[in-house]
Amino acid sequence: MQIAVLGTGMVGQSLAGGLSALGHGVTIGTRDPLAALARTDPGGVGAWRTGHPDVAVETFAEAARDADLVINALSGDASVTGVGSAAIADGTVLLDVANPLDSSGGMPPRLFVANTDSLAEQLQRTFPGLRVVKSLNTMTAALMVDPHQLADGNFSTFVCGDDPDAKALVNGLLLALGHRDVIDLGDITAARGMEAMMLIWLRLWPVVGGPMFTYRIVR
Repeated sequence: MQIAVLGTGMVGQSLAGGLSALGHGVTIGTRDPLAALARTDPGGVGAWRTGHPDVAVETFAEAARDADLVINALSGDASVTGVGSAAIADGTVLLDVANPLDSSGGMPPRLFVANTDSLAEQLQRTFPGLRVVKSLNTMTAALMVDPHQLADGNFSTFVCGDDPDAKALVNGLLLALGHRDVIDLGDITAARGMEAMMLIWLRLWPVVGGPMFTYRIVR
């Protein structure tokens, strides 16, 4: 499968590396590929790519042009603009892993959209030709692609979206990555609850002493 990952930060790098390791063709999309590749500092995509030479770095539109799946790994406030810049073909599945975090008022952040709307719904409304699926937003980037790092992957991963076939594609990818308990929460409005889970997640981080934790539904 050809996959475009929009975003060069920790989440984008983790997803691109993990999916490339599964044998998928992966391209990272960014506003300015030359500037991104010039970043050779720790955490920069230029430095990261030296260990991932099979992952290309292109503009948003170039990355998404032939993609079977596009992943939104941009910051929440840059997501609508960034996805729009990618000019993604109608019918494409957009996996949204971003959270609508606003830290302008200090830490911990608040959500800039909540309760009656969500970032995933905004993306679906703005780009009605895409098939938006929300998932992986309730955990740190390392666990997205290597869930066995925590409790041998014995935790819950949530999915929602309006298109059953799009969710099936994402579910298959999650299982291939090693996620053991994938829970389908229904249509795209369930993203309101999934994104709101970040409010308690961010409070838990300093309590448990790091980001290597997530949710497990016991039943």
